[in-house]
Amino acid sequence: MPATVLESVQQLQKLVKEKSVVVLSFWAEWAAPSVELNVVFDQLADLNQQIFFAKVEAEKLADVTEQFDISSVPSFVFLQKGKIVHKIEGAFGSQLTEQVVKYSKIAQASSQESTTKPKEGINVRLQKLLSKSPIMLFMKGTPEAPQCGFSRKIIDLIKAENVQFDTFNILLDEEVRQGLKEYSNWPTYPQLYVNGKLVGGLDIVRELAEEGELKMTLQPASSQGAAVGDSVKEAPAKEEKPTKENLNARIEALLKSSKGTPAAPQCGFSRKIVDLLNENSVTFNSFNILADDEGLKEYSNWPTYPQLYNNAKLVGGLDIVKELAEEGELAQALE
Repeated sequence: MPATVLESVQQLQKLVKEKSVVVLSFWAEWAAPSVELNVVFDQLADLNQQIFFAKVEAEKLADVTEQFDISSVPSFVFLQKGKIVHKIEGAFGSQLTEQVVKYSKIAQASSQESTTKPKEGINVRLQKLLSKSPIMLFMKGTPEAPQCGFSRKIIDLIKAENVQFDTFNILLDEEVRQGLKEYSNWPTYPQLYVNGKLVGGLDIVRELAEEGELKMTLQPASSQGAAVGDSVKEAPAKEEKPTKENLNARIEALLKSSKGTPAAPQCGFSRKIVDLLNENSVTFNSFNILADDEGLKEYSNWPTYPQLYNNAKLVGGLDIVKELAEEGELAQALE
């Protein structure tokens, strides 16, 4: 993808905090060599996505230009962890390419290291947090002051069951916020855990409550105080159960599962998710699980309906689809 056009000092400050290596191209419309090298700069950005490329219009962003002591254009500044590590003044395309290749390798090595050792550290932190309480809710805000509607609603549902639980405010710790999404393979918050195992988000907890099953889900944890990793007895297998291979073959042909049909949903959650898909002009197929509810919950490891799939991969239930829609990301998620 082409280089980003830098618009403000604040944007630059955010970039240097988030990116291990940033390359800045200082240019001006009246300086033909700088305009020509920006074409090369964009090409290098396409080929070296391990580092971040940003174009700075020198006279428009005078504060940034002065910050890096730029006296002529084109000029190029390489930043590593926010510090200047190399500077090129003049239209030297070969030098630019050479340094981009060099720092691209450095950034790649840094990325590989960060995906091994640090990840082990965050997983240890997450396991400790999950074992902090038999019932653990990761939410936005606190029970006294929830910072989103989903968190507020799930708190009300849990409190209604008169069980003891603990919470963690993911807004105060970005490492936990992002790490738990990957750890649990669940992209949104809130997330409710019982005995270290994910129950789900608001839609699952709400459906359990409406079906009178939430207390049963929470009661073993609150009464027994089991820790993360405790064994759970499996339910006895049903007689004459179809083979897993046969079920999987059927399931893999489905894109979306819901209760009822789009024209006549049989539950409020299905009705709402159908409305969201229609409002976002999404073309979709559906399957009425009331006609055949065999196997999909086990296949997807998702205990409730509706379930939305894109290219045979689970997107989630109503709460995830609703949050994606509210953040304007639903269409992109379904591309």
